[in-house]
Amino acid sequence: MYIRFKTVALTLAAVATATCGANAQTRDDFPQRPVRLVNPYAPGGSVDLVGRALAAGLTELWRQQVIVDNRPGAGTTIGTEVVVRAEPDGYTMLVNSSAIAIMPSIYKNLRFDPVRDLQPIVEIAASEQLLAVYPGLPVKNVKELIALAKEKPGEITAAASGIGSSTHLNMELFKAMAGVDILIVPYKGGGPAITDLIGGQVKVFFNSANAFLPLMKSGRVRVLATTGAQRAAYAPDIPTVAEAGVPGYKASNWYGLYGPRAIPAALAQKWNQAVVQYLHTPQAETHFRKSYLRIVGSSVEEFTAYHKAETARWSKVIKDAGIKAQ
Repeated sequence: MYIRFKTVALTLAAVATATCGANAQTRDDFPQRPVRLVNPYAPGGSVDLVGRALAAGLTELWRQQVIVDNRPGAGTTIGTEVVVRAEPDGYTMLVNSSAIAIMPSIYKNLRFDPVRDLQPIVEIAASEQLLAVYPGLPVKNVKELIALAKEKPGEITAAASGIGSSTHLNMELFKAMAGVDILIVPYKGGGPAITDLIGGQVKVFFNSANAFLPLMKSGRVRVLATTGAQRAAYAPDIPTVAEAGVPGYKASNWYGLYGPRAIPAALAQKWNQAVVQYLHTPQAETHFRKSYLRIVGSSVEEFTAYHKAETARWSKVIKDAGIKAQ
């Protein structure tokens, strides 16, 4: 009996020692081989811009190659599921946009739950959209747009670059909070929508600063407001939607890093600290500022809570708007 207990005790001690060793290795020695950042979008978009900047920064910081692996398709579900099913060893991670908080309400046959099956690591950056109108529309500000929409319910058209996109849901949120009836016209992407906005085929569109600021300067669109909680640093003269006529309105596109749900807490913190360290470099600040992105660098706990809140928030907007899951 004594020998058996002694054997068990020695075994438990060995396991504890091995576990401590593994945890120390997780904290101190990671990474020891190339790391993969899965991007569930095609190359060239905003998530790619964020992911490749992060990969370059971490490669320099860690002296270990960090590779962006583009896995587009099925509304980002293919690439996201790669990380959901990956080993939780920190070598396969996900960089995604705020679309991940919309996904559960848009896809009815989703084989995973982003809140349940992924571990948020850090919110990397965020950006506001701009509310722009066709210059021929007789409105100069948000209050005038609301007044015209109430005068002509269902007659003003707004573009959306796809059902369930941020451009769509930002308009649905605007309609609900402003109490107006605006007809939303879905497009297969932002490019065709902008072309029709410039031509006057549609009259209103939420889209990125990258898309609208050059058009605003040339007079081809009129920008009324930004969607952020505060005015954007790159356009301090443009009011927010909230201060321009819809109190409480705010919406942003954000970009975050995720790991598989079972990733060890120490490894999640290791990733978080490395990303935040990179985000505080002059290189990162210059890159994100030029891209009209606001650096965030949240903690694991902050981003976990934010992801849950955003998922619940957009679920309500989608439900209230009567948008059917695809």
